[in-house]
Amino acid sequence: MPRDPLLVVILGPTGSGKTSLSLQLAERFQGEIVNCDSVAMYREFRIGTAKPTPEELACAPHHLFDVIEPSGYTTAGEYARMAREVIQDIGKRESLPIVTGGTGLYLKALLQGLFPGPGRSEELRQRLRSRMQNRGPKYLHRVLAKLDPQAAESIHANDIPKSIRAIEASLSARLPMSEQWKRGRNPLHGFTILRIGLDPGRAQLYDRINRRVLKMFEAGLVDEARLLMEKYGEGARPFGAIGYKQVVELLNGQINSEAAVFAVQQAHRNYAKRQMTWFRREPNVKWLAGFGDQADLIEKSIGLVEEQR
Repeated sequence: MPRDPLLVVILGPTGSGKTSLSLQLAERFQGEIVNCDSVAMYREFRIGTAKPTPEELACAPHHLFDVIEPSGYTTAGEYARMAREVIQDIGKRESLPIVTGGTGLYLKALLQGLFPGPGRSEELRQRLRSRMQNRGPKYLHRVLAKLDPQAAESIHANDIPKSIRAIEASLSARLPMSEQWKRGRNPLHGFTILRIGLDPGRAQLYDRINRRVLKMFEAGLVDEARLLMEKYGEGARPFGAIGYKQVVELLNGQINSEAAVFAVQQAHRNYAKRQMTWFRREPNVKWLAGFGDQADLIEKSIGLVEEQR
C-alpha cells in the first residue's frame, strides 16, 4: 500500500526560529510554506507580524500570507478550510507542504478539525459586550477562565471575539468548549504528519524576543502603525494583536516610547509562555532543544524529514 505524502509542521514559541527552519527544509526538500499565524494573514501589517522578508519569500513558495483585508476577519474554521485546500494542491504537485506559525488554535483546527459547536446567540453576545463595557475589557477573559481554563490559556485576554465565542459555546452546550473540541472533529486525512517542535531555553528565548522587538521599532513599527491607523482606523482587527496594540496606545498618548517598547517585549514573552503550554498538548511532537537557525538543529530536522519520506 502506498504511503501517504508527508506534511511537516514546525511549531514553537514566537522568536524560536520557525521561519528560518522552514526555509531550510523548503530548500532541501522542494517545500512550500503554509502560514499558520493569524495576524500574518492580514495585508499591509508587516513589521509587527515579522512576516518573511522579500528575500525569504523568493526562496520558496509561500501561502496564506497577506490574504485578508485589514477590515476583514477570519475564523479558525475558515483558516483550516483554506489551509487544507492549499496543502492538497501542494501535495498534487509532489512538493512538501511545510506548515509554520504560532497560532495554536488555527493549527488545531487544521490538523484535528473543529467541533460542531452550538449556533450563535446574538442576545447572549450583546449581553456579554454590555457587561464588558461596564466591567472593563478583561471581564470576558475572567469569565472564560472560570468556565473553561484550558480555552482561556489559548485565547489572549484582548481577543474579544474569540472570548465571546468560547463563552457562548460553553454556556450554550453546558460543556467547556475545550471538551467540545474532543467530540465530532474532522481531522486532516491523507498525509503523514511530522510535527517538529522548537524548544529553546527560556532565558535565551526571552533575550531574542527583547532584541527582536527593538529591531521592529527600529524598522519603523510606529510609522507603519500610524499610517495603517489613518487608513483603516484603530478598530481594525490586527490592531488588537501584540505589538500593534501597544503602539496604538503610544500613538494615542497613553504611554511613552520607552514604556511601549517594554510593554511589547513583555507581551511577547508572556505569549511565548502561553504558546509552549498549548503546544505541549500537541500529540507526537518531535521536540528539539534550540532555535530553528542553529546548524545542529537544522541537521536533526532534515534527518527527521528523511526518515519519514
